[in-house]
Amino acid sequence: MKKDVMILAGAGQIGMAIARRMGYGKKIIVGDKKAENARMAAETMNGAGFDALPVEMDLSSRPSVLSMIAEAQKHGEITMLVNAAGVSPSQASVEAILKVDLYGTAVLLEEVGNVIAPGGVGVTISSQSGHRMKQLTPEEDEQLACTPAEELLSLAILQPEYIRDTLHAYQLAKRCNEKRVMAESVKWGRRGARINSISPGIIVTPLALDELNGPRGDFYRNMFAKCPAGRPGTADEVANVAELLMSDRGAFITGADFLIDGGATASYFYGPLKL
Repeated sequence: MKKDVMILAGAGQIGMAIARRMGYGKKIIVGDKKAENARMAAETMNGAGFDALPVEMDLSSRPSVLSMIAEAQKHGEITMLVNAAGVSPSQASVEAILKVDLYGTAVLLEEVGNVIAPGGVGVTISSQSGHRMKQLTPEEDEQLACTPAEELLSLAILQPEYIRDTLHAYQLAKRCNEKRVMAESVKWGRRGARINSISPGIIVTPLALDELNGPRGDFYRNMFAKCPAGRPGTADEVANVAELLMSDRGAFITGADFLIDGGATASYFYGPLKL
C-alpha cells in the first residue's frame, strides 16, 4: 500500500526525535552512511509502532542520495524531509566537513526539492556555528546560496588557504546551509512546498559528547555556564521547533533559520561569552 513518505537523513538522536514527532502514519526511509546505524534506528522506530525502512546513504555522494530518493519513491510520494546528517569539527577533516555538511546538504535539498509533493515540507539541521563567524559579503552569501552544487567546492572562500581549521570549515558549511535553504525555498515554493533550517546549540547527543571530550570541551562547558539557559539542550527541544515548522501551524514559514541555543550566541556577542 502506498503511503506518504518521510525521508530521514541521519540516524542520530535529533533526526529520530523529529521523525517520532512527525512520522506517524508515514513510511519513513532512514538513511545513514553507516548501515548499522540506519538499521538500529529503524528497528527502534518500528518497535514503537512506526513504519521505518533503513537504507545506506552517503550524503557526500549524489548517486547515493538519488538512490535513497528512488527507494523512497517506491513507497509513495515524498511529503517530508528531515536532514539531520553531518559530521562535527572533532570528528572529521576540513575536506570531509565541506563535502558532507556543505556540498551534501546542498545536493539533498536540491534533489528532494525536485520531487517533493505539493504541500510537502522539510527541515535541515544547521548549527549555532553559522551564526558565530563574521558576516560574509553579500556576494559571498549569494555564492553560497546559488552556486550549482557541483561547483560549490570550487568557490574561493572554500579553498584550503582561506580556511583556518575544522571549526572554521564547519562554520562556513552551516552558513551555507542557511543561505541554501533560503534559495531552495523559492524553488520548493514553485511546487507548493516549504523548507526551513534549525540551528541548534549544543544538544546532548553522541556527536555533542565527542565535542565535549575533544579539544574544545572546555569552551563548551564554559558556554553552558555563561549562557542564559545555563545548560545544553535536548533533542526533543529541537523537535518542538521542527513540529511547528512542519505542521500546518507553520504554513507561512519557509526559507527561514531558527536559532535555538539557550541564548549562547546572544551571550557570545553581548554577554559574558564575548571575547
